[in-house]
Amino acid sequence: MRPASAPPQPGISALLHDSPRRVPITLALIFVNLLVFVLMLFAGASLWHTDSSVQLAWGASFGPATQDGQWWRLFTAMFLHFGIAHLALNMWALWDVGRLVERLLGRWQFALLYLGSGTGANLLSLAVNGGSAVSAGASGAVFSLYGALLVFLWRERGQVDPSEFRWLLMAAGGFTAVSLAMGFFVAGIDNAAHVGGLVCGALLAPALAKPWSTQSPTPSFTMRWGPPALLGACVVVIVARLPAPGYRLSDELRAQAAIRQFLDEDRRLSERWGSLLSARERDGVTFEQLAGRIESRVGAGYQENFEQLSALRLDPGAPSAVTLEELRRYAALRGDASHALAEGLRKQDPVKVRNALESARQAPALARRASAPRRAASG
Repeated sequence: MRPASAPPQPGISALLHDSPRRVPITLALIFVNLLVFVLMLFAGASLWHTDSSVQLAWGASFGPATQDGQWWRLFTAMFLHFGIAHLALNMWALWDVGRLVERLLGRWQFALLYLGSGTGANLLSLAVNGGSAVSAGASGAVFSLYGALLVFLWRERGQVDPSEFRWLLMAAGGFTAVSLAMGFFVAGIDNAAHVGGLVCGALLAPALAKPWSTQSPTPSFTMRWGPPALLGACVVVIVARLPAPGYRLSDELRAQAAIRQFLDEDRRLSERWGSLLSARERDGVTFEQLAGRIESRVGAGYQENFEQLSALRLDPGAPSAVTLEELRRYAALRGDASHALAEGLRKQDPVKVRNALESARQAPALARRASAPRRAASG
């Protein structure tokens, strides 16, 4: 209790009515989030939540990408959002609690809390979700502000008007509890990031919070620095025990590029194959000449493509793994068919020619059938 002679302490809730110029970090964070969202719209993102390709390209956290050496995604993910509703809810919550916490902690302490806890929240999300979801949003960092506010209120409970203390504690605690509960029932909510942010904020607050009044209790060294030390130990353990991703995004992107290149080349080779076959009657080339052209212009092309596809190393869990295996089989089958056709032409063996053409026609179906067991196993 404050001594009766102590000057009255202004209410904490009065800080909510201060000029916005008193909370420049909160305003800056909201501005950056809005700016990034607008820029992503110009880059192809949807105003409403659709897929996550743009967010992933702009720095969202995703196990196969983040653990592929792109650890900066743990930081950038807190400035990306999936649609206008996601952005609006997070920015409303940031404005609602951020201006109060910034005044209580101070500008730079507030910035350190928000950015550090947001990164920690995304780390826990990565440990829990891994490669199962693309994660982004400011909610983890916002939850850290509620965690810090709850710790601050409890520490200063003797210095705050009882009615104000109850109101703030119920508001902050109620919002936190309801938001966490929704995460268990509403799909798409990253509760791991919410919990991570809340815990990070609560553990960092003792070291960052300033005394509310001259009568505020002075925390001991252990009480002030013990929670941040515990947080640091937890971070070390989480990083050390992160499960390996099912695949590396860089390998997947190289495979996708190789697949697109192969499909373009396959169209050219197929057109060339048909053109060479029609040249027999149109240009009067010999069977030997036609066989040589098929081997050099078609068979060699498929052999080269097969070697290029085989040189790629892709984990079985990668999205393109099955497609890559199918195309390897397809390239090998088409290459074998072209060589068999050339041999049949040289020997002027109509049965061998017919079988080679049929093998080439059936190559796509045979390749898919050969890869079907692998598809089931990788699921």
